[in-house]
Amino acid sequence: MEFNNGSYRSGPYSGGTQPPRQQKPITVDVNWKKIKKIIPIALIVIVLAIAAFTCWYTVDDKQQAVVTTFGKVTDITEAGVHFKLPFGIQQVQKVDVNVYQKLELGYRSDEAAADGYRLIADESKMITGDYNIVNIEFFIEYKISDPVKYLYSSYNPEDILRNLVQSQVRNVVGSTNVDSVLTDGKSNIQLQVKEFITEILEEYDIGLMLIDVKIQDSEPPTKEVIEAFKSVETAKQQAETVINQAQAYQNAELPLAQAQADKLIQNAEYLKQSRINDATKQVALFNAMYKEYIRNPGITRSRMYYEAISQVLPGVKLYINTEENGINTLLPLDPLTK
Repeated sequence: MEFNNGSYRSGPYSGGTQPPRQQKPITVDVNWKKIKKIIPIALIVIVLAIAAFTCWYTVDDKQQAVVTTFGKVTDITEAGVHFKLPFGIQQVQKVDVNVYQKLELGYRSDEAAADGYRLIADESKMITGDYNIVNIEFFIEYKISDPVKYLYSSYNPEDILRNLVQSQVRNVVGSTNVDSVLTDGKSNIQLQVKEFITEILEEYDIGLMLIDVKIQDSEPPTKEVIEAFKSVETAKQQAETVINQAQAYQNAELPLAQAQADKLIQNAEYLKQSRINDATKQVALFNAMYKEYIRNPGITRSRMYYEAISQVLPGVKLYINTEENGINTLLPLDPLTK
């Protein structure tokens, strides 16, 4: 817009509006000196915070912690709060050592399944020593015995244990007949498998300890065979029941018979001793009479005669007629009234 003699004429802006004003750029003064002072302080604070959060750790009561310094094992710590060097100088790996862990062979626990588990046919199907096929499932309990060896002696200890269990289970089942596998040989199979696995684990030395081996289930692959073995098992249980009843009867009657036998033996011993005592008494009496006979044969002979008469005729009164100095004497003398 241009002015001329008190009037104006329109230029490019002829609409009666004034052109917009141009704003001046805003300039901010940066205090670089102050920033240079703050940056070191902030770095120190950050470093101290990182050190504070990385210089301690806690261990649960079921765990042990393996501490490594620059990758080398330097300590094993128990439950509690512990300190370590920060910034990754010392690393900590926690291991559950006081926990019984499980390994399932032939099946897997599955809450979504109808029975709470699903079968793994590749693991459960085995051949017995008499060339029969059975489905057998095992439950294994183990724990970590050495955390350092568990972490660094092998790449995956659990896979090693699983492969070892499968190998030894097939080895034992393959040398056992099908009747034992399905009925009364399960405890022996469990014992053999546990012994073999324990021995090999000690040789491998991977930090694992076997706790228990249990057969969860064993059955033939077909329903007909299953029913046949169930019948066999029922018959064996009935036989065991009868045997237990007979054993109970024996346990009840045997003490009575033994008591009766002891009573008879005691009576026989009493009669034996009584006969011995009577014989001893008779011998002593005979010896005494013999001594008297040697001293006075006539008197003793008469006495023995009278005693024999008294024993043979106990109801007869015996009188002894003696004559001494011309006087007859009748012995024993009874009263005249009799």
